[in-house]
Amino acid sequence: MVDKMEYNLSRKLIAEFVGTFMLVLMGTGSAIGAALIVHQYIPSGAIGALGGFTEWLAVSWGFGITAAVVIYAIGKISGGHINPAVTIGLLVTKNISLKDGIAYIIVQFIGAIVASLSLFIIFGDPGVIIGHLGANAPAAGVSSIQAIFAEAIGTFLLVLVVMGVAVDKKADSGVYGIAIGLAIGISLTFLGPLTGGCINPARGFSPMLIAYLAGGPNLLGTYPIFLIGPIVGGIVAALLYSYIGKPNEE
Repeated sequence: MVDKMEYNLSRKLIAEFVGTFMLVLMGTGSAIGAALIVHQYIPSGAIGALGGFTEWLAVSWGFGITAAVVIYAIGKISGGHINPAVTIGLLVTKNISLKDGIAYIIVQFIGAIVASLSLFIIFGDPGVIIGHLGANAPAAGVSSIQAIFAEAIGTFLLVLVVMGVAVDKKADSGVYGIAIGLAIGISLTFLGPLTGGCINPARGFSPMLIAYLAGGPNLLGTYPIFLIGPIVGGIVAALLYSYIGKPNEE
């Protein structure tokens, strides 16, 4: 999102670190917690239906609600991107400088990795073995192409909303956090049974990395899905809005 006031880059980067850290901590933490509760308290025969539904909603709306509150908290400082796909979309439409954009992306990945490391410390081995620290993976029967396309569509909605409610100077600035949080929630609800719901390359990478280093499954081979899909969807949405959102010149 575009800054309403000017802050120096170091303050913006701290805000992006904190924002991405909280997004990944609370979002994937909700999914880990749901997975542990389901596996501990629900008989194995019921896990497939009720357990999957619980985890699905936890990751979707855990991310959506966290994103909304975090964006309201830090949006005025850094713009509240908290997602490399959003930053890249704003970069290709010249709503952020190349220098700031690269710095944002690096800090977003660092914030996400620290969040996943924190979740490993909090949940320990059960969080890795049962919850995989909230890592994404395509569902059985979903091809890489299908998963990339689905992730691109989900991220397209997110970045389109970002452009419309936060970047566009004609937008009502009071609703942007809620609108973006809702866009994330519904996108991840749609993507849950297909890819686990990612739409954020930093969020996709960090649990895969820390879970693998902690002795969990190696899901890093699927990471290109959660890198390519969100970046392509974000770029297409940003470019499209830059075209359709430009008023006709008299």
